[in-house]
Amino acid sequence: MIRFEHVTKRYADGTTAVDDLSFEVAEGELVTLVGPSGCGKTTTMKMVNRLIEPTGGRILLDGEDIATVDPVALRRRIGYVIQQVGLFPHKTVLDNTATVPHLLGWQRKKARARAAELLDLVGLDPAVYGDRYPEQLSGGQRQRVGVARALAADPPVLLMDEPFGAVDPVVRERLQSEFLRLQSQVRKTVLFVTHDIEEAVRLGDRIAVYGHGRIEQFDPPAAVLGAPASPYVADFVGADRGLKRLSVTPIESGDLEQPPVVHLDDRAFDAASRLRTEDARWAVVLDRAERLHGWVSAEALSGADGGTAVRDHARRMDAWVPVGASLKQAFSAMLQHDAGWVAVLDGDHADHFLGVLTPARLHEALRRSTAADAVGAARAEVSVVTVADV
Repeated sequence: MIRFEHVTKRYADGTTAVDDLSFEVAEGELVTLVGPSGCGKTTTMKMVNRLIEPTGGRILLDGEDIATVDPVALRRRIGYVIQQVGLFPHKTVLDNTATVPHLLGWQRKKARARAAELLDLVGLDPAVYGDRYPEQLSGGQRQRVGVARALAADPPVLLMDEPFGAVDPVVRERLQSEFLRLQSQVRKTVLFVTHDIEEAVRLGDRIAVYGHGRIEQFDPPAAVLGAPASPYVADFVGADRGLKRLSVTPIESGDLEQPPVVHLDDRAFDAASRLRTEDARWAVVLDRAERLHGWVSAEALSGADGGTAVRDHARRMDAWVPVGASLKQAFSAMLQHDAGWVAVLDGDHADHFLGVLTPARLHEALRRSTAADAVGAARAEVSVVTVADV
């Protein structure tokens, strides 16, 4: 969708902001451009909508050289969101959102209907917020309006220049979550500029790590964190890149342990016998539909009246995550519930129990993910040596 071919931007004083840049962004892909101030990432983005003109090379948008397109017409085809939002203070939220459709000649009714649809999509009820003015909104709400306005004409490409940088950390995290949800629905081709590596990792399908006018590494987040291409990239992503990688490594079924399983209506005597046979200290407790109920200890079962049901001795289990959740979510659930493991469920099948993830298996999953990326293989095809193997 977007292709840079040997693009250079050099200013009259001899400063080179972008130097021989070549890369491609696929349709529907979200690419984050990350790096320190002055590295050229914002210049790169502004060349796409010709707010800055390159001095060499060319940029193609859906196969068309943008240098041959009228700049005003080009910008109306591209959504643009900036940190300061840039809403018109004298216009209502609804009219702000309908700005580009109005410029494109849409009828007022159609433009306002589209604006209302987009406000609802970004979580702002048009009946509540549509007639308000920007000064009546919080910073986070103004950013949502900015995103809605950028999407109003249904552009194929969205440029975002540190859009969440001016809000507090809590609101910023909510906006990131909301944008990921939105992107999963609209699937725009997005260039997203940020100086925050954690934001880049969380949002990007791929990350372009900038040095000085050049891209030092252009890879999926897990590869950038697990196998930095240079000492510069390793230093930029930080010594805690292993922890950051937890957030982009999903739980797979092969990561799970299979502990003993008993059911709510089983007799305590039978359940205790099974745990003794398997030399296990506890078992997962499921209902008749194989859904997670909780867990029960061997000690509780062995001291119980053998004729009672497991349900009389089971304890609820709140530490659980869906398969496909990140290792970071699993680790967070362990800490939040002071649990030694988390249950992993298949949400597509009525929360069917799949297994448990322990700290040891979490560590192993992270190591296998890193090793798999290094050799270009699937995680299931990679084995690592653990303490248990020694």
